[in-house]
Amino acid sequence: MTNMFYEGGIRCNGVNKNSSTSALVSIITVVFNDVLHIEATIQSVLAQNYEHVEFIIVDGGSTDGTLDVIKKYENKIDYWVSERDDGIYYAMNRGIDLVSGEWINFMNSGDSFYNSSVIKNTFNYEKNNDVDVIFGHHNVIYPYKKNIVVKAGDARLLWKGSQFCHQSSFIKSSLHKINKFNALHRIGADFEFFYNAYKNNKHFKYKDIVVSTVSAGGLSDIKRVDSIVGRWNVIEKTHKVNFYYICLVLNEMIKMHVKKIVKLWR
Repeated sequence: MTNMFYEGGIRCNGVNKNSSTSALVSIITVVFNDVLHIEATIQSVLAQNYEHVEFIIVDGGSTDGTLDVIKKYENKIDYWVSERDDGIYYAMNRGIDLVSGEWINFMNSGDSFYNSSVIKNTFNYEKNNDVDVIFGHHNVIYPYKKNIVVKAGDARLLWKGSQFCHQSSFIKSSLHKINKFNALHRIGADFEFFYNAYKNNKHFKYKDIVVSTVSAGGLSDIKRVDSIVGRWNVIEKTHKVNFYYICLVLNEMIKMHVKKIVKLWR
């Protein structure tokens, strides 16, 4: 099958974003065949009331109408590209190469900013010259349940697992451009990036705001044991770490076994 390549956006017309007064924040959206949700994500980004936003969309070669939705907002997107790739982290790394902003946020298809003032509240009133990662809380949408705001944890506890949602973080682009995602890590490359950044003494800054809204049931939620083992493989091993992760794996396996028994009795 021929690999089709498409691109568009105002950058293709010679319009390039830059900012000398405030931080330019680059939002990267990765999508593949998600026509039902991509528009809400695009609208969420475009609704931000912060002036200095660069919007990049990386599409994995969608054929379901996703590109029609993207083209609908052609004059408001800085740059979009559509081409087959080898998975989400390859696409995210491509997005990192494309940005020109000082900060990067990944708001992938199906996710959205919590409100229109998130970026403004993060960057308009404070200098973050010595900061590498800014993170906050996230709102989770559960099927048939109320939405729940999940508070961000302590970056010092990253050895236990993710302490904040990837969509609720902003990463200094100078850091990300030289430390991209390990695309061979199919589930937890984002965790691996944050853990290594903290281990290498990068400065993490907590913000007491809700940054993003995400849906429950992502890949790491569905493949819980794989996700836990993936984190365990990344972290420096000690007796304390090994005991902690053995307990996590056993707990997940017990829960899976109990669910199977419950289904049999229904």
